[in-house]
Amino acid sequence: MSLLHLAIIAPFIIAIFVPFFYKYIKGVHTGWFVLPLPILLFVYFISFISSTSNKQTITESFSWISSLGIDFTVKVDGLGLLFALLITGIGSLVVLYSIYYLSKNTEKLNTFYVYLLLFMGAMLGVVLSDNLIVLYAFWELTSFSSFLLIGYWYDREKSRYGAQKSMIITVLGGLAMLGGIILLYLMTGTFSITEIIAQSDAIINHPLFVPALLCILLGAFTKSAQFPFHIWLPDAMEAPTPVSAYLHSATMVKAGIYLVARMSPVFAEHALWVWLIAGFGLVTLFWGSFSAVKQTDLKSILAFSTVSQLGLIMSLLGIGAAALHFDELNPAIFTVATTAAVFHLINHATFKGSLFMVVGIVDHETGTRDIRKLGGLMNFMPITFTIAIIGAFSMAGLPPFNGFLSKEMFFTGMLSVLEMDFNWGILIPIIAWIASVFTFIYSMILVFKTFTGKYQPEKLEKKPHEAPIGMLISPIILASLVIIFGFFPNILSSSVLVPALETIMPAFSFDVKISFWHGVNEELLMTIGVILVGVILYFTLSKWRGVYGLFPEKLALNRFYDNSLDWMQKGSYGITNAYMTGSIRNYLAYMFTFIIIILAATLFGKDAFAFSTENVAQIEFFEVLLSLIIAIASIAILFTKSRITSIILTGTIGYIVSLFFVIFRAPDLALTQLVIETISVSLFLLCFYHLPKKLTEDPLSFKVRNAIISVGVGAIVTLIALSAHSNKLFDSISQYYIENTYTEAAGKNMVNVILVDFRGFDTMFEIAVLGIAALGIFSLIKLRKNGGKKVENK
Repeated sequence: MSLLHLAIIAPFIIAIFVPFFYKYIKGVHTGWFVLPLPILLFVYFISFISSTSNKQTITESFSWISSLGIDFTVKVDGLGLLFALLITGIGSLVVLYSIYYLSKNTEKLNTFYVYLLLFMGAMLGVVLSDNLIVLYAFWELTSFSSFLLIGYWYDREKSRYGAQKSMIITVLGGLAMLGGIILLYLMTGTFSITEIIAQSDAIINHPLFVPALLCILLGAFTKSAQFPFHIWLPDAMEAPTPVSAYLHSATMVKAGIYLVARMSPVFAEHALWVWLIAGFGLVTLFWGSFSAVKQTDLKSILAFSTVSQLGLIMSLLGIGAAALHFDELNPAIFTVATTAAVFHLINHATFKGSLFMVVGIVDHETGTRDIRKLGGLMNFMPITFTIAIIGAFSMAGLPPFNGFLSKEMFFTGMLSVLEMDFNWGILIPIIAWIASVFTFIYSMILVFKTFTGKYQPEKLEKKPHEAPIGMLISPIILASLVIIFGFFPNILSSSVLVPALETIMPAFSFDVKISFWHGVNEELLMTIGVILVGVILYFTLSKWRGVYGLFPEKLALNRFYDNSLDWMQKGSYGITNAYMTGSIRNYLAYMFTFIIIILAATLFGKDAFAFSTENVAQIEFFEVLLSLIIAIASIAILFTKSRITSIILTGTIGYIVSLFFVIFRAPDLALTQLVIETISVSLFLLCFYHLPKKLTEDPLSFKVRNAIISVGVGAIVTLIALSAHSNKLFDSISQYYIENTYTEAAGKNMVNVILVDFRGFDTMFEIAVLGIAALGIFSLIKLRKNGGKKVENK
């Protein structure tokens, strides 16, 4: 295992020790023990910049399930390194922020940091894995760990609801992505992303290509909160603010962006990839920015703004992929969109991370996030106000911050669509511009409704004051990066941007030069228009905000989601109540009837029934006699009214079967059968000792139904056995056991060797199931003896 593998696994290893730090070192905030890890990982990944800048890819592989083509192969290239730096860099700042945000006296820090480390490790695994199955495993682990983080305050109903919602939507998308991964494997014969990219030209016309494309995008859209799957993100804001700053601005929601970028070399040459990503991205961009304006909770505003910004990045990736589809046009027209996507990815992490932390500070120091209760905080929290100005103005796309640069590039990318010369193309830059106007409005609301205006102390739970310096360090660093990347954007060009861009679009070479001034052009005019219209709409907000009332609540996607869950729950209750009658006979009848129908339909529907007497041994008289004894004993059980008699007859059947094993030269199996039958009869007698000796109910009740089902099961099993014997498609495995039982497992009892060695895991899990059942039964007995009260050790 390489150092690179260890970097991914390190958060999981440290997570094991966090509970011990929390339990035994109570005088120190647990976060201080966690903080060194993301810092060290960040420094470690920085060391790869020189390699990726020189177009080198570092690959390390660890054999895992080689027989299935699943190896833990990790790869550091430009794209993976960019995300690894975001995960560890922002992660370091979030951990530092959480040390001052979460009290060591009132919060369960052991669980918080365990969940956070699980998420960090899972995200590193996602962005650095070259094997799609390994990537998927980490992908679902991000959903699981984010579920735990969102529901951290599990005593709150909204936290539980938000955690469940995010889990359902992202996991369902993940399952769709798994389907796409399997389809890619069927087309290429490999799970390696590198090898799949190498075969991309050969599979584009494959009939499974489009289904795979759709499945992969479904996974990406659900994870990155694209419309209409965006509804989970606002509810996820019930998580602690450090979680929101980490998961929902810089990392988890960017996983879908990463997946689209990573798989672009495979799918981008198909036009459907371009239009789906660009289309859904634009709709998400507009709807997120439009919805953010009507919110009154600061974190809700940031949630919808995140949805909007994710849509912006996604749409740019879609437009950028158009460079592969218009040979007659200069590819640079469209690659600027991809450049803008990657640059804005970084910018968004800086300004949105700082804004989430600002909102956390406001909530922490005032006790509320409701903008209707806030106002006039500028005098009490000048440093926080300054950070908010920097972050919000960057998000609005105002100079001299980094958001202005990537927003100008965004406009350039949207205007490039006009070069395609297709109907309705003009709508794309128009939608982008309108969404930018709403982005400007909610950015102004975020700052000025909170920090300016009338101070309302009577509506606040706490007297506001500036946050402690420890809580301010992280947002100050992020705000500083907003300014630094704004004034000196090209420090990222050759070191971070170009390697990532060449990974996304390997067919092109990039020479990124970002500058503030390009003269008076269309992009600058669009920005001026955004500011002018945005200012007017902001100051007249009360006059036109009623437009949101035109959207009926019953058509809201959240309402549809809630109703769907209610319908499924009521439907499942209805179906369950229909067959859960409390009668074991009914349950057995349902199961056996289902078995008869399914097996019969398969047997005759597939024309699989066959009957052949070739290679059939002669039936001897004593075999017929033993069969008659079994049949008579089986029928007698139906008529007996004594439990003891029923048990003895059942044992008789088992012992006769063991004689058959002896006749068919299987002494090991016969011995095993005798032992099992003896134990079973003894246990039955022991259990039924406490029950009445005679059956109180009529043993032949429902005899017609029971007879039909019994005959049906016997007939279908017999037909299957005859067909299996008559269709010898391959040699029996019994010869393998005969030849290898002693040589491979050093055992003479073939049955024991099969159970313990050849089927060792099967037997182990059977024992585990029996053990769990035994514990459950023991617990029920203990609870019954104690009258259902909790059993306590004395």
